[in-house]
Amino acid sequence: MYKRVLLKISGEALASIDPEGDKNLGIDQKMLEKIAQDAKVVYDQGIEVCLVVGGGNIYRGVHGMARHGMDRTTSDHMGMLATVINGMALQHAVESQGLSCRLMSAIPIPTVGESYIRRRAIRHMERGRVVLFVGGTGIPYFTTDTTAALRASEMNCDLILKATKVQGVYTKDPAYNNDAEFLPHLTYDEVLAKNLKVMDTAAIVLASENHIPIAVFSIYEENGFAKVVNGQGHFSLIS
Repeated sequence: MYKRVLLKISGEALASIDPEGDKNLGIDQKMLEKIAQDAKVVYDQGIEVCLVVGGGNIYRGVHGMARHGMDRTTSDHMGMLATVINGMALQHAVESQGLSCRLMSAIPIPTVGESYIRRRAIRHMERGRVVLFVGGTGIPYFTTDTTAALRASEMNCDLILKATKVQGVYTKDPAYNNDAEFLPHLTYDEVLAKNLKVMDTAAIVLASENHIPIAVFSIYEENGFAKVVNGQGHFSLIS
C-alpha cells in the first residue's frame, strides 16, 4: 500500500527516566533498539523508510526561552543541535539491525553527517538506505513536527507516522481525563478546528496541502510501526 513512509519520533519518547520518575537521564537505549527493530520490520516489507527525530529529552527551545529569558533564535538552535545527538544514537541503533543508514542534517555538521540535500536523500532511499533527518528545518521558530511534514512532502512520502505516548488522538488528554474519547479517524480541518494538539498547526496545514495522511499511534506498542503500515493495530488516521 505504501512505497515510502516517514516516522516522526519525539525526543521525549527517547528519554530515560530514573526510578523515581523525576529526572531525565538522557537517552533510553532500549527505546532506541525498539525503534530500530520496528523500522527494520517495515523495511523488510520493501517499504522505503525515513525518520525525523526531536530533541526534547536533551533540550527544548521553548523551555530555555521561558526559563532563562534566552532569545528564541538561540534557544531554537540549541534544540536543533539536540536532535543531532539523538539522531547519531538512533543511527547506530538502526545500523545495529543490519541496515544502511544515512544521517542528514539541516545544520551543516560535515564531521557528523551529510548536509541535507533533497535529491541526495531520495537517492539514498532508492538505494535501500534508511535516512534520518536531524537539525530540524535548520531555521528557528519551527518545530520538528513541522520538519516531519516538510521532509515528508519533499520526499514524496505516502504516509507520516507520529509516534506518541498514547494510542492515537483523543478529545482530551487521556492521562488526565477518564472521559477522553478516542478518535479513530478525523480530517485535517477537524484537528485544527478542535485544537487537538496532535502536531503543530504548520505541520497539519503542510500535510493537508500535500495530501499526506498522518497516522498517530503508541510508540510502546509492539511492532506498532509495522502494524499501522499494514492497517492493523490501534491508531488514529488524519486525512
